[in-house]
Amino acid sequence: MDPASPPAPASRARPRILAFVLLVTAPVCAEYLQAYDPASTGDPAALLVGLLVLAPLYGAPALLIREIAARARLHWTGILALAAAAGTLQAGVVDQSLFATTYAGYDDWAEQLRPTFVAPLGLSAATALNFLVGHAVWSFAAPIALVEGLDRPGPRRSWLRAPGLVAATVLYAAAAALVWSDVRSAGSDRASAAQLVGALLVVGVLVGAAFTFGRRTLPTPTGARVPPPVAVLCLVLTAAVGYVLVPPTWFGVAVGVGVLGVAGAVVVHWSRSAAWDPRRVAAVGGAAVVARALVGFASVTEMTPRPSGGYGQNIVLLALALVLVRAATHTGRDR
Repeated sequence: MDPASPPAPASRARPRILAFVLLVTAPVCAEYLQAYDPASTGDPAALLVGLLVLAPLYGAPALLIREIAARARLHWTGILALAAAAGTLQAGVVDQSLFATTYAGYDDWAEQLRPTFVAPLGLSAATALNFLVGHAVWSFAAPIALVEGLDRPGPRRSWLRAPGLVAATVLYAAAAALVWSDVRSAGSDRASAAQLVGALLVVGVLVGAAFTFGRRTLPTPTGARVPPPVAVLCLVLTAAVGYVLVPPTWFGVAVGVGVLGVAGAVVVHWSRSAAWDPRRVAAVGGAAVVARALVGFASVTEMTPRPSGGYGQNIVLLALALVLVRAATHTGRDR
């Protein structure tokens, strides 16, 4: 085909399909895999209706992060920084759960905060680690890594045009405003002015880091060998399961930080090899997603009363996660 010819309809449709997949995958990874909400777990109708808000709340930011990375040529350092910024905005400003000492619908909220509560900051260290890392990894970075694994070879390309970017921004703003209003009307704690300013400062620092460190030229790739995608998946899955099971205590915080540090250092070491490719990136994201899906079974077991369709939801979502992981890690292509 002549290089100057317009792309075929199938070629134009693929980015839109991938954008839609990410729009849906992000909220499922953020909210449904862990099966922590008794009100919706096991109820297909409630889960589908919930996506009307959760897709704009999580999927739209995931799309915007990926589109910014494609246009600004950010590598994964920048994507992770933007994901952390979006997570801080969500937990610290939108639903303000990061600073809440009581939260509507969760009777044991204060009890979970108590072991690691840091009074000067008005937050729990364990909860902060859970929310901020949880959003950065499971709400945004892991879904992006997985869905990008389904794209065609070549440099990261944009999936949305200007109207799509505007729509994603408007949808996110509307969903965030709705959640903010709903949390306030439900009687949950509100963050103080100082806490809101602090959260926004962290967001600003992370965005700045994304556009500085995330655009720096990476070191020349090494010739080191790296594990195949399935081995990357298994190794990271082990670390991810260990991380999500740490207790909300100071010991658990130390173990969680340690697991993140070691796993992050290993993945960074692997990524410096010329053999590192999008299939292995997808394997890292897929390991995080499968780990959270497995933890969902434990969440349903602990619910009282146990939702009738809870295990069915776990099985279906785990199966879908495995299908997506396999598709993203078995394409046999290099970017």
